[in-house]
Amino acid sequence: MTTNYALRPAQAGDVPALLGLIEELAEFEGLSHLLSLTADRLHTHLFGDKAVVEALIGEIEGEAVGFALFFTNFSTFLGKPGLYLEDLYVRSAHRGSGLGKGMLTRLAQIALERDYGRFEWAVLDWNEDAIGFYQRMGATVLPDWRICRISGAALEKFRA
Repeated sequence: MTTNYALRPAQAGDVPALLGLIEELAEFEGLSHLLSLTADRLHTHLFGDKAVVEALIGEIEGEAVGFALFFTNFSTFLGKPGLYLEDLYVRSAHRGSGLGKGMLTRLAQIALERDYGRFEWAVLDWNEDAIGFYQRMGATVLPDWRICRISGAALEKFRA
């Protein structure tokens, strides 16, 4: 099923809706206990003097029902920047509307417009629906790579 939807860059007034969607994503992933994002922090990192992320808002009938949060990374092998998709979320009632595909397509266009060397993201290994969706879109799920992360108290300890 394809529905009429609109995609646009996030604006400062979208922060409350975007935060609500991020909270829904955390709940979907079973990670609400890790969520410490606030509206002020989100606003600073999206729209502050030293913004580090960008976001697309997906709307259906004027309501924000999805988002994509992304930033620039760099490939030393390609010698070019890349676009990294941190999170993509569409409310369950609107999955199958074409919105998720539309957001991925728009992000690929942005990567090409900016002459980036690649567009990449991670997917949870249990999310078979998402993996299948991404593969149908032409993405390769890299079997040999694992994400490494240090955060919180471990990060504090690591710097010593």
